[in-house]
Formats: sequence, structure tokens, C-alpha cells
Amino acid sequence: MHQTKAFNYSVPYYAWLLLFVIAPVILLLFESFMDVHGNFTLNNYQTYFSSGTYIRMTFNSVFFAFMVTVITLAISYPMALIMSRLKHAQFWLMLVILPTWVNLLLKAYAFIGLFAKQGTLNEFLTFVGIGPQQIMFTDGAFMAVAAYVQIPFMIMPIFNSLVEIDQSLVNAARDLGASSAQTLRKVIIPLSMNGVRTGVQAVFIPTLSLFMITRLIGGNRVITLGTAIEEHFLVTQNWGMGSTIGIILIIAMAITMYLTRDRKQGGK
Repeated sequence: MHQTKAFNYSVPYYAWLLLFVIAPVILLLFESFMDVHGNFTLNNYQTYFSSGTYIRMTFNSVFFAFMVTVITLAISYPMALIMSRLKHAQFWLMLVILPTWVNLLLKAYAFIGLFAKQGTLNEFLTFVGIGPQQIMFTDGAFMAVAAYVQIPFMIMPIFNSLVEIDQSLVNAARDLGASSAQTLRKVIIPLSMNGVRTGVQAVFIPTLSLFMITRLIGGNRVITLGTAIEEHFLVTQNWGMGSTIGIILIIAMAITMYLTRDRKQGGK
């Protein structure tokens, strides 16, 4: 009876998983073997792997996702460490989460106003005597905005892993003569690696397929697989090629999850 109830409760979950995860991936895979006329073909994959343009886009996507992940991790870990030691830690975490409630498009346009030729940042540079600079449509602007958008998703899992650390282990390390730096390196960081791995997955994987920020902030100077998918589906109407790139991205995401998995659990 108990098993029947548990199964009944799990039906909506499995139905959601089937309709909105498994089925779309199957449709995407099926469409990737179709040409613009709806005929079966392997040319999409052949074109992808033989084209220097697509290989360059793949490299750009991985490179930018890696850089954004490194930037967010470098900022988020110290922030999460400090926040976890504050008296009202959950309040500060809520302030970190608040920007995620704002629509991504609105945040992108806010940065356009900040980085534009006549924007706030260039006005400040002019005021201090440096003069206006080309900030928009650069790799740096794209990575800065992408990192800003992704930072909360890096901080949250790291923060949660830090607050779950048994404080007695930290106290024991200090009682045994370990300095603060040694305690951080030998105790705190190893025990918080699950949060770091989760944060890396939460940042790297979505950044691989960014296209809105790429278009608005990076312009045509920053080309990634996300912009290529958008182009094929909305402009050229070559859904087969767009689906092929989508499958490549899914494979890249699966590889990322495999490489950042918990090694101890994976070895059991």
C-alpha cells in the first residue's frame, strides 16, 4: 500500500521528466538528422566537424564559459566564506539571491546603459581625465556581465556547503596548532568541494549556451554556439543544423557534469 502511494506521488515527476526533458532531447536528436527539406541526412554533423567556423565557435563557447566560471569562483568563494561567518548569514544570502528575481533582459539593458559610449562608466572615465573607451561589444564586457548574472548560482551552493561544515573539525585543527591559512587549506576547502563542484556546474553549463547577453553586450564580436543556435532557428530556418549544435552542447554539458562529479560517490 505504501509503495503504491509513493508511486502515485512520483507520477507527476516522471510525467514532467518525460514531457519536458526526455521528449525534447529525442526530438532535437531526430531533427539533427534532417536537412532543410526534411530529408534524412548526416551532412549536419559532417558540416559541423569539418567547418573551421563551428570549431572556432565551440572553442569560444568553452573558453568564455571557463573564464566566467573562474571569475565567479574567485569572487564567490571568499564572499561565501565571509557570509557564512556573519551573524545574520541568511539575510546576506537573501541579498545575493535578490538580483536573480530581476529579468535577465532588464539586467542586460542596465549594463548597456552603464557600458555605452555615453554611459555612466565612460562619463566617470571622462571625469577623471582618461576619456571615453570602447567598452560595449568587447570580450571583457561580455564576461563581466555574464559573471555578474551567474555569481548568485556560484555563491549559494558554496555557502550551503560552508555552513554545513562541522565546526568541531575546524576547532580541532586550531587546537592542534594549525594556523588560519592551514585550517582553510586543509580543512575548510576540502570539506566545501561539493559546493564548489555544484557551483561550477551551475555556472559553466548555462554559460555554454548564452545567447541573449552575447548579442546585447558582446554584439557580433563575441560568437558562441548559443548565438549559432539562435541564428539557425530564427534566421536561416535551418533547424537541422541548429539541432545538431544543440546536441553537441548537451554532450558538452554531460561531459562537464561527469568531470565535476563527486569522485568518492562515483567510485562506489
